[in-house]
Amino acid sequence: MITFKQLEAIYWIGRLGGFDAAARQLNTTQSAVSKRVQELETALQVALFERSGRVSRLTEKGVELQAFAGELLDRRDLVVEQMSARTAVVRRFRLGVTELTALTWLPRLVDEIRRSYPRVTLDVEVELSATLRKRLAEDTIDLVIVPEEHDDPRFIIRPLGAVTNDWMCTPGLIDGRREMSLADLSRYPLLTQGEASGTGKFYMGWLRANGLGPEHVISSDNLIAQIGLTVSGLGISYLPRGCLGHLVERGVLQVVKTVPSLPPVAYVSLYRSDRVRGINREISQMTEICCDFSALLFQQ
Repeated sequence: MITFKQLEAIYWIGRLGGFDAAARQLNTTQSAVSKRVQELETALQVALFERSGRVSRLTEKGVELQAFAGELLDRRDLVVEQMSARTAVVRRFRLGVTELTALTWLPRLVDEIRRSYPRVTLDVEVELSATLRKRLAEDTIDLVIVPEEHDDPRFIIRPLGAVTNDWMCTPGLIDGRREMSLADLSRYPLLTQGEASGTGKFYMGWLRANGLGPEHVISSDNLIAQIGLTVSGLGISYLPRGCLGHLVERGVLQVVKTVPSLPPVAYVSLYRSDRVRGINREISQMTEICCDFSALLFQQ
């Protein structure tokens, strides 16, 4: 008799390229995954892997079965999610967020998911936008919250809200009484996020579109590090106005007014377009309700 656990094993081995990776995905051991595959081969009386040395590759029949397994597992999940009450849904949900979401409204979202789906195991990863989008495309994460980029037909996009950023620096680094042109701004060290960050990619594209090639850029993929570098007086940086306004009020940072001013960064939640029903859609709706970039966790 073929079981869903056996189908999960063959599906994730094929998807992730190995027994170890499949075991991590399924939260089990490599030996348990190997046993499921052996049971499946015995039940079907067909070889699913070409075994030579340390490398195991799917046979032609293995590739066919992996495709069927994916369809069956999707159908199983859909039936469970559509026919069960939320409180009865049992599964693992993989959520990916960038640093700003983790520092602001992630706890509110986690509470809402746990309240609505108490038997769902929630895995949360904090990563750069580029990494999260790649993981979503590979189907190794279920839903991500990232800055908006171009439309992608592989994903369902739900707009969440926009983050207003200001140029900021330590008081006294520049004359804060006058507006600066972007050309004037570029004469100072600019503290930016790398282009693997959605915000970093957005603002570097905006600067280039305005004819600005900064002479001195200090790049960091970590928002906390970017704030620390700015507070240390090492340059001018774009930082979120809402959640860092308290540092401006206390005189730790000052806003640098520029012409033109920085455009806001739109955030979205994304999930795969082949997962349009069930828990993905429900949690995407929760992200829209919970989204609030106005305050850091320790201010709430």
